[in-house]
Amino acid sequence: MSIHSITILGGGNTAFSAAAYLTLKGFKITLFEISGFEESLAPIKDAGCIHLLGAAGQGTAKIHCLTTDIQEALAASDLILLIVPAYAHKAFAKVCLPYLTSRHTVVLMPGTLGSLEWRRILSLDGSSQVILAEVDTAPYVCRKTSPDTATIWGVVNKLGLGVLPSSKTAQVKAQLDPVFPGIQSFPDVMACGLAAMNPVVHPAGVLLNAGRVEYSKGEFYFYEEGVTPSVAKVIQQVDQERRDVAQELGYKLPSVNEAFYHAGFGPKGDLWATIHGSWMLTQLKAPGTLESRWLTEDIPYGLAAWSSLGEQYGTKTPTMRSLVDIGSIIMGFNGWEESRDVKRLGISEMDKTELSILLKTGKIVADCN
Repeated sequence: MSIHSITILGGGNTAFSAAAYLTLKGFKITLFEISGFEESLAPIKDAGCIHLLGAAGQGTAKIHCLTTDIQEALAASDLILLIVPAYAHKAFAKVCLPYLTSRHTVVLMPGTLGSLEWRRILSLDGSSQVILAEVDTAPYVCRKTSPDTATIWGVVNKLGLGVLPSSKTAQVKAQLDPVFPGIQSFPDVMACGLAAMNPVVHPAGVLLNAGRVEYSKGEFYFYEEGVTPSVAKVIQQVDQERRDVAQELGYKLPSVNEAFYHAGFGPKGDLWATIHGSWMLTQLKAPGTLESRWLTEDIPYGLAAWSSLGEQYGTKTPTMRSLVDIGSIIMGFNGWEESRDVKRLGISEMDKTELSILLKTGKIVADCN
């Protein structure tokens, strides 16, 4: 099937932005939303169009196909882009499972280690031959600015890609190069998941601005006003713990400010300078409520997941743990119990050698014997 045919799963900010932008770039897009969230497609159902505004271009994108039929969505393309919050990954995996075949490549955007959770779910039904991949961040800085309109303030210059099994990295990169020019490969999905930037910045930034978020209902510029030098110090400590976990597993990852710079978010410098020199980031307001995925996603699927890895492989993460504990009080649920921990990732009690084999082959050691 032609690379020009792509299925996007999801109906949120980034899914709409990607569907519109890629349509205007000449790709044939099938846009699917899961049962229970069909209303996200309702505003564009009659005309089938998404209006695109912003730095990535402007125009009215006529989407090739809008559907709530997963069988139709997966039959339309070999390349599947899953663009939903991390807490929806499991639900989409279960919906997709009966209709996935070895011809499909599923890319989680971003993944935050979700490709490993997908592998565990699919393997329970014998569908482990599907190629899975994830990227380290969303491809655009964007929002839905009306029910049928997406605004992109910036396009990420260099998306990072991890593939499961990593032996298929070159193949998947070749698939994605025409879609996301400049995409760069990580050694595997573990490195990619540990390179995610949202969990580094969002929980610390939101929790340290909790009073202001509640009082103003998010009416302030999160990065420009909320990430002060003191807040940046806490973010940098989270970042150091993330990089410590990565180093223990054999990866050398760039700091958050280096990653922001290489992605094109802002100028080279320390974290504060990079953020405050970023036209894209300084356009973004804070979440309107503390019941935001900046906590409900980035704590259990980011910080708690990384801390779980650190605990299994011998690296302490005290700042992450503190933020998960405080965030759990604010969120009203236990971030540890809801986390994408090593058990949900399907790697509980694996040593580093066994983990390496899984990442390279997509199979656990017992399957390789």
